[in-house]
Amino acid sequence: MDWITPISLSFLFGIMMMLLLKTRGFWKNSSQLLPPGPWPLPLVGNLLIMDQKRPYRTMLKLSKQYGPVFSLQMGFQKMVVLTGYETVKEALVNQADAFAERPLIPIFEEHANGYGILFSHGENWKVMRRFALSTLRDYGMGKRSTEDKIVEECNVLVKKFESYEGRPFEATTIMNAAVANIIVSILLGKQFEYEDPIFQRLLQLLKENIQLFGSPTVMLYNMFPVFGFLFGARKTILNNRDELHAFITTTFINHLRNLDKHNQRSFIDTFLIQQQEEKEKNNGGHFNNENLKNVVVNFFAAGMDTTSTTLRWGLLIMMKYPEIQKKVQAEIDDVVGTAQPRTEHRIRMPYTDAVVHEVQRFVDIVPTNLPHATTTDVTLKGYFIPKGTHVIPLLTSVLHDESQWEKPHEFYPEHFLNSSGKFVKRDAFMPFSAGRRICAGETLAKMELFLFFTSLLQRFTFQPPPGTSREDLDFTRAIGLTTPPMPFNLCALPR
Repeated sequence: MDWITPISLSFLFGIMMMLLLKTRGFWKNSSQLLPPGPWPLPLVGNLLIMDQKRPYRTMLKLSKQYGPVFSLQMGFQKMVVLTGYETVKEALVNQADAFAERPLIPIFEEHANGYGILFSHGENWKVMRRFALSTLRDYGMGKRSTEDKIVEECNVLVKKFESYEGRPFEATTIMNAAVANIIVSILLGKQFEYEDPIFQRLLQLLKENIQLFGSPTVMLYNMFPVFGFLFGARKTILNNRDELHAFITTTFINHLRNLDKHNQRSFIDTFLIQQQEEKEKNNGGHFNNENLKNVVVNFFAAGMDTTSTTLRWGLLIMMKYPEIQKKVQAEIDDVVGTAQPRTEHRIRMPYTDAVVHEVQRFVDIVPTNLPHATTTDVTLKGYFIPKGTHVIPLLTSVLHDESQWEKPHEFYPEHFLNSSGKFVKRDAFMPFSAGRRICAGETLAKMELFLFFTSLLQRFTFQPPPGTSREDLDFTRAIGLTTPPMPFNLCALPR
């Protein structure tokens, strides 16, 4: 029976080679020029060469070796990475429809089940995004009514900062609550006290899931979902989702009791009325409870996390560079004085506007972007990318593209100023991504960033705690789907 062993080994070797060749794309479209990339190992693909906590670092290194379009493989999942402004623009803007899908990623599929906006697909995504954008505009996104809400929240936040009387404090929870209250007022038609235990619990659930989505454990789960029972992070994400959905369900049930088509109070009201109209037509459309829960969670999470994280980075950077903080304050004093900052002031505050934009560029809080997928076979930079390919348009490579920015790896507000000190737009400024999947809340986020930042800098000078020097301030990113700064204390000294 000695012949069994070599035959078995040969069979296993053959299977491994078949898997390897399949994942490298040689079985299909072998006549086409496929994106180059590191050779994957059986089963694990390129996992062993990846920085699992900060995979974008590995992707940046690989782009120097393989060029702006290259392939990676995680487990059996083949993906294509796009780097640099010109390449990402060509894909997301010039060929927008071809790169408008989301790939089927296990944790996102299990979390959303194809509902909502962020991780939904096809017609459902189109209907929900169109409805959400229209409804958010109806409730004042980008208009004076929303600006008034932000200004009101700025004043609450300023008073909270004042309560520390210059003593050191950690601002994450406070900033999350302030920013979240804006989108909550649109979604639910109410605002919370910062200390409200229900509000704090919701913010904690969202924060934890955003961190876990970008964790090495979830990366492994996405590679080997059959072993999902081994990954505690997956269970935590789904439990947190269920708790969030339970809160939203209770909220929209309460809304149903007082629903008035002629007096719509919130995004949820408008969705529920659309749902009723759909049921009356009996056309079994998209306005179901699962979509409602997921759309609300999408906007709640995105509306809170990205803006709050950017603002905290901004305060850390102001402490690191007090000379820039002083220039911003001087411009605020000159243009706004002691009045309440409003968006109408921005056009006369080019330096402050440049600083806010440079914060977004420099910290690029979603370095890998949210993943895309191709809707059809496509050719990009001479390479063939099949329909359904998982695509990573690497935003950090755009926001730090050495061909687009004078000092890409430094904090340099002059990136957004011309020689006469006027604000200038830059094409490679893509913190909200681009194309069909561009952030739906971009207009709201821009308004929030400017108003919160100027309101805080008008009233306070930010310094490190006693015993901490500027040199001690750390720009290390935390791990997650977004990349906030590591926790830090600050002192808000009244001006």
